[in-house]
Amino acid sequence: MVDRIERTRSAGTPRPLPSRPAPGAFGEVLARELEGLKYSSHARDRLRQAGRALSDQELAGVEDAVQRAATKGARDSLVLLNDLALVVSVKNRTVVTAVAGSRMRDSVFTQIDSAVIV
Repeated sequence: MVDRIERTRSAGTPRPLPSRPAPGAFGEVLARELEGLKYSSHARDRLRQAGRALSDQELAGVEDAVQRAATKGARDSLVLLNDLALVVSVKNRTVVTAVAGSRMRDSVFTQIDSAVIV
């Protein structure tokens, strides 16, 4: 791993930056930001069964929706993306399940505290 260097104003001598975020709220938020979303095996199976793959633009939209939900204090969110509904654990940054196409019409989503439309 390459150490990043920061110059101090007074002495001008290099000093290595910490490689891990500092403990506390800011450090935890920063660590989550760097991770990206995970997809549970159940969610991957549901997407595969529906024959649905997410484009790079859709993936970015889902990540943005989860970030917006997190800033509002959401814990478990329903993310609606065109013909796809994703239930996401915002705290764990994990897509728990996916419902695609006509199956959305008959679905009831429980144990969510927010919804984000992409």
